[in-house]
Amino acid sequence: MTEAALPSGWPAMTIQQAHALLGQPGLPTEVAEETIRGVTVKVWKNQPPTLRAVVELAKGFGDKVFLVYEDERVTFDAFHRAVAAFAAELAGQGVGKGDRVAVIMRNVPEWVVAFYAAASLGAIVTPLNAWWTGPELEYGLTDSGAKVAVMDAERYERLNEHFANCPDLKRVYVSREPDEIAHPYVVKLESVLGGANDWAGLPDAALPTADVGADDDATIFYTSGTTGRPKGALATNRAINTNIITAGAAGARVFLRKGEMPPQPDPDAPQRSALLSVPFFHVTGCFAVLNPTLFSGGKLVLMYKWEPIRAFELIEREKVTLAGGVPTIAWQLLEHPARDNYDLSSLESVSYGGAPSAPELVRRLKEVFPKSQPGQGWGMTETCATVTSNGGEDYQNRPDSCGPAAAVAELQIRDPADGVTILAPGEVGELWSKGPMNARAYWNKPEATAQTFVDGWVRTGDLAKLDEEGFCYIIDRAKDMLIRGGENIYCVEVENVLYDHPSVMDAAVVGVPHRILGEEPAAVVTLKPGAEATEAELRAHVAERLAAFKVPIAVKFWHETLPRNPNGKILKSELKKLFESETA
Repeated sequence: MTEAALPSGWPAMTIQQAHALLGQPGLPTEVAEETIRGVTVKVWKNQPPTLRAVVELAKGFGDKVFLVYEDERVTFDAFHRAVAAFAAELAGQGVGKGDRVAVIMRNVPEWVVAFYAAASLGAIVTPLNAWWTGPELEYGLTDSGAKVAVMDAERYERLNEHFANCPDLKRVYVSREPDEIAHPYVVKLESVLGGANDWAGLPDAALPTADVGADDDATIFYTSGTTGRPKGALATNRAINTNIITAGAAGARVFLRKGEMPPQPDPDAPQRSALLSVPFFHVTGCFAVLNPTLFSGGKLVLMYKWEPIRAFELIEREKVTLAGGVPTIAWQLLEHPARDNYDLSSLESVSYGGAPSAPELVRRLKEVFPKSQPGQGWGMTETCATVTSNGGEDYQNRPDSCGPAAAVAELQIRDPADGVTILAPGEVGELWSKGPMNARAYWNKPEATAQTFVDGWVRTGDLAKLDEEGFCYIIDRAKDMLIRGGENIYCVEVENVLYDHPSVMDAAVVGVPHRILGEEPAAVVTLKPGAEATEAELRAHVAERLAAFKVPIAVKFWHETLPRNPNGKILKSELKKLFESETA
């Protein structure tokens, strides 16, 4: 692959030519074919086989700083010591291949240690949404059959009264809890590891022996479902680690498209640093940011929760090179009035996914951060994060596209009516995605698995189109879902809770556009004859049962049966008009 061989003009080469060059033998991005569960797919030949292998490789970064959280700084060496110590503790409790270990906490260093310690034993790590209520967390523990749970003090308080309903749970480790906890199977995590700044003093031990393979199950990440109950997407080590090479290949493709050779890694260059402002319990935070950062020797700066001023302080202090997560965060980096009070010149990339983004966003990012390369992509829990990427000049030329598929992935637009007929470029249909990054199944849900995972493909439910070059454009969601700041809200889940209220006869949840968050939930209800309820009462009713981000920002009352089409489907387009004056 020499510079003389590159054609001139824009683009210097097609997507297919760039992928062919990147996939050549001997390159880190070499592409091969393998048969996985009876389906032949393209794979990154040189990706690490397992999460355990990533941990072992990363130990070589030694005294470089890996995790930064408030005044805690954890080197790669100290991190490996903590993972080995906690893996030994879990193994001593009988945790082994296939056992589920739940991790339930905000973004703190202990989350990362618990995740990799369990994965290194071949256990199936089950991160649960830290924003969920006690009943929602109980469901995650019982549905997964978690044997061990690792949580912070806030989640412990939320779950304490629910442990009796979790018969599979045998051990609970609680982190960052100042007081002693009197419970027969609850242990303070600090009694095993000490605090994060103490990990460098732990023994320099190897990981406990375990037989873990690339296609062994590694994680269950829950995604809200149209039936109202979350479904656990079961992913393998290979699927998760695909993100490591996908990210690097997408960056290299940007250079090839404009006729330049991708820069070679410089071992003497300053350490790259990412500000993590999305949760670890989402595949973006865990698979697309955390795992590639560990593999590449980068620094990960953690935030307890997103707050723009604190983000500016950390970008300046830690010389952060990568920020983003969801479009909401990118907008706040751009528009906060205090932005100019901080030195944000270290930023080289502001990337995002997980929610629709306005084409205006890429233009604004180039104006405010001229050194930074904006980028976005598309993926979902069922594809273990990234499938498509759009960056550099391609993104500036197509700001409304989430980009082409990775070299190891394939996209098709199929007729939603039959799920078989492949539509031509430019035609809108249902997006299907195939590749080694796909999750294997839904945990213990064979019917839902059969509907979504079909012969190596994921049936996404998104309505989309592909152009002649293979760039993907998400048009709409076939599922009745809205996305608030990167969090999926399935309308039926909120509607079911509203129906549980004794005064509600009919209910519908719709999305109200919001410039920063994308959209927010709002509800329209019809009360039973003679019944009474206030907006505040119904919002409180939802808040008691679902996470705060799912609570409708407004409830309006419809004094007859909600409008429906001839098939009985509620006409939500009509109901959205009720909230036009409240659109932010």
